[in-house]
Amino acid sequence: MLDYPLFIAGRAAGGDAKLIVTDKYTGEPLARVASAGPDEVDQAIAAAQQAATTMAALPAHRRAEILARAAATLRGRREDFAQTIVAEAGKALKYARAEADRGAQTFQIAAEEAKRIHGETVPLDAVPSGEGYFGFYLRRPVGVVAAISPFNFPLNLVAHKVAPALAAGNAVVLKPASTTPVTALKLCEVLAAAGLPPGALNVVVGSGGTVGEWLVTDARVAKVTFTGSAAVGRRITAAAGIKKITLELGNTSPVVIAADADLDFAAHRCAVGAYYNSGQVCISVQRIYCDRAVHAAFRERFVAATRAMVVGDPKDETVDVGPMIDESEALRIEGWINEARAGGAQVLVGGRRERAVVWPTVLDDVTPAMRVVAEEAFGPVASLIACDDFDSALAQADQTPYGLQASIFTRDLDRVLRAVRRLDFGGIVVNDAPVFRADHMPYGGTRQSGLGREGVRFAIEDMTNIQMVAIRSVG
Repeated sequence: MLDYPLFIAGRAAGGDAKLIVTDKYTGEPLARVASAGPDEVDQAIAAAQQAATTMAALPAHRRAEILARAAATLRGRREDFAQTIVAEAGKALKYARAEADRGAQTFQIAAEEAKRIHGETVPLDAVPSGEGYFGFYLRRPVGVVAAISPFNFPLNLVAHKVAPALAAGNAVVLKPASTTPVTALKLCEVLAAAGLPPGALNVVVGSGGTVGEWLVTDARVAKVTFTGSAAVGRRITAAAGIKKITLELGNTSPVVIAADADLDFAAHRCAVGAYYNSGQVCISVQRIYCDRAVHAAFRERFVAATRAMVVGDPKDETVDVGPMIDESEALRIEGWINEARAGGAQVLVGGRRERAVVWPTVLDDVTPAMRVVAEEAFGPVASLIACDDFDSALAQADQTPYGLQASIFTRDLDRVLRAVRRLDFGGIVVNDAPVFRADHMPYGGTRQSGLGREGVRFAIEDMTNIQMVAIRSVG
């Protein structure tokens, strides 16, 4: 079992308590990580505040070089990071490797975007009072960014906060999830070796109620970027004060299966989208609304695709579904499944739990009030709902307080356009599961699914301030 200190001002830092990080499949201790107290958090913010001046003055090509070197190192250490993600997050190896690849790509995209941060001219003489003025605006880094990341993507969701912040010339204090901090601490090694100035990235580990609260409420922090639950997002919004906030929160991701859909393809993609990472993805498939004309045929195919999922040790390259993040979460989702069953839902496949592992589960005959439909499940369970027609399916899919991503399967362009107009979601995916995400696209939600957008270029916009310059001609 390895020991990991905190990372503050470019060097290892201590903490009074040691957090035990476990292997999520075996439950065995994996690492001891120092926990931050108020002194360490204060030191981290002070270090970031000092480094923010250095980062703002660093030329764009230098920031790009650092990020590109980090991307190259991540590619070279792909297997090391993948194995770490498997152990501390319980993610199946095939998907952990994919996350390692995406993390490197996110840093590479940030390296490229660091060279493209610019303002534009403003025609001030478009109004009479602007005659004789020349106007333009610049984008300036906000300063200190507090980044609070979740357990389910311990590398790439950290990358989506850290990489654009550094590309824009900010300094960062990162609080990774307490269940998966090792990947983030390894990333610090990569960035330090790539030439990142000391203090530009600081990592403090601890609970959201302590470390997270201290970061969010500190006046020296100019920007908070958070991925997690809607409840915590609301708390951050209330507590942060006057600062920029990006929130990537929950979803109850709907899928609409039209009568003309390719049912075999849709069933396969929905199964991957529902059970990838044990359903612990904000945009994993949860509610499937199917045209009644093809409901029985799709159900047969989807159940078969679900049964084909290989469940077991995530270190096995053939495994699709490993453990949930801990047994308490597995017990929670088991309780939701049993509650639905007691309310009249049919369990077509799955419904089984062994320690932290929950077998992929398909429910039918659910009702809108059941928690598996109305609330974010964040587990390996998907519900089938038969609908009279496509428009009825769209209406039911949109009946949610969330709005992150949704998807439809159809060959009909008119249906696509109707869905785009009808569904109030940050993203609409056509002919794939809502779990699709490319790391350079704008990603974020409407309603209770959050504020702002991730995706490197769009995150940079939220991590910079516009400075307007108006020059009056006196000649």
